Amino acid sequence: MIDICLAGTGGMMPLKNRWLTTCYSEVQGNGILIDCGEGTQIALAQADINTNRINTLLITHFHADHISGFPGLMLSLKNFQKTSPLYVFCPPGGKEIIKNLSCICDDLPFKIFIDELPPDRFFSFESPGQKDFVIISAPMRHTKKCLAYRLTLNRKPVFNPEKAKELNIPLQYWKVLHRGEDVEFDGKIFTTDMVTDGERNPLTYTYATDTRPNDNLIELAEKSDLFICEGMYGDDENVEDLRKKGHSNFIDAAMAAKKADVKELWLTHFSPAMPNPYVYKDSIRKIFQNTKIPKDGFKKTL
Repeated sequence: MIDICLAGTGGMMPLKNRWLTTCYSEVQGNGILIDCGEGTQIALAQADINTNRINTLLITHFHADHISGFPGLMLSLKNFQKTSPLYVFCPPGGKEIIKNLSCICDDLPFKIFIDELPPDRFFSFESPGQKDFVIISAPMRHTKKCLAYRLTLNRKPVFNPEKAKELNIPLQYWKVLHRGEDVEFDGKIFTTDMVTDGERNPLTYTYATDTRPNDNLIELAEKSDLFICEGMYGDDENVEDLRKKGHSNFIDAAMAAKKADVKELWLTHFSPAMPNPYVYKDSIRKIFQNTKIPKDGFKKTL
């Protein structure tokens, strides 16, 4: 399963009741954080997230409201005595930017490894420490090089203990077989398919902000269990400003969710000029029924 928390939902600047958009997910104790604007460590704390479990940071782009919280987050991880490495994935230019942001983070007890991802094509890689968790990045349409991410947990087939008992396989080998490794016992080779019952569908969520609607977004999000997408404004009132600055509104996000045939849509990255995004709930659900307008700390388990 994947535990997901949209710890912050705001865009541009934090408000007294809304932190900047940041998304945390966890699989088997391994935490992945997407973006870290100003005050991210506070948003995570208020959402009861154990930040010490973060081992991967995905950056969508290098506007301040998505990266300026990096030093504070690093110092919080230091204070929580994190010692395991932090892996950062980001658009090109990230190594220099993160190096500069880290100048006030002295003597971190953990190493930071930074990978710059291709800005012009889809790119797939395994989540560090979780080989069954695959991440795909894709370029978006914004005023800076910007990436969206699709995260997929490929689940193991269902283990059937009765099959293992019939084959007289000792209990200590069951977990080994379930994780896909062959076992040799009593002169025989046993394989995973001998003790499991078929495949299970993967679990997938897609996160995209900031971007204009585009074909890459639809392809990346296709049939996601959960689609978290920017909705800067609730309607078309500021559409020219959106186009100029490379953002999407609620209608854009709902249309993308519909085209991509996702199961559920969460909107995020709300403009500070939109203090009450929830008034658009009924109108946006006419486009895509299963739409949520989350508040900070909104959670779900896939």
